Amino acid sequence: MPSDSPVPHQHKAYGPSSVHCAVITLSDSRTREDDTSGRWIQDELTKAGHRVIGYELIPDDPVRLRGLVAAALDDPRLEALITTGGTGISSRDGTVEVLEGFLHKRLDGFGELFRFLSYQEIGSAAMLSRAVAGLDARGRLLVALPGSPHAVRLAVEKLILPELGHILGQARR
Repeated sequence: MPSDSPVPHQHKAYGPSSVHCAVITLSDSRTREDDTSGRWIQDELTKAGHRVIGYELIPDDPVRLRGLVAAALDDPRLEALITTGGTGISSRDGTVEVLEGFLHKRLDGFGELFRFLSYQEIGSAAMLSRAVAGLDARGRLLVALPGSPHAVRLAVEKLILPELGHILGQARR
């Protein structure tokens, strides 16, 4: 039976090859100078042909994060927002709750795959991560990653970069 949708390996061709992204690091101990996770995300996005249009580093403060995310989403150029930090289970970790307030559609597979890949590397401690991703009402990707440089590298290399354009292409359909 013929189908007018592309075969699975061709889906990625329908998404943008360059995406306008912003990065927010949440940390009570890092500065812009030693924010290895935030800087690495920006570098890898740029190397992959994407544009980083914003970067902020703030303390683990849900109220401040909520305002910063809202302001970022006011930028009509923004297509993807990636946060790093604040996804654990300590009393200061509130990134997931803040981002979930902006999500229209969750991408549950992102968190599931991230924890699966993490489990293969660090074992059962992977269950402590609450990494999450989804789309806001305008189809922009929001991602909350842990603050660990190793976890950031895993998520960006294995999940975000391979699918970023594909996700946005599908969200625009």
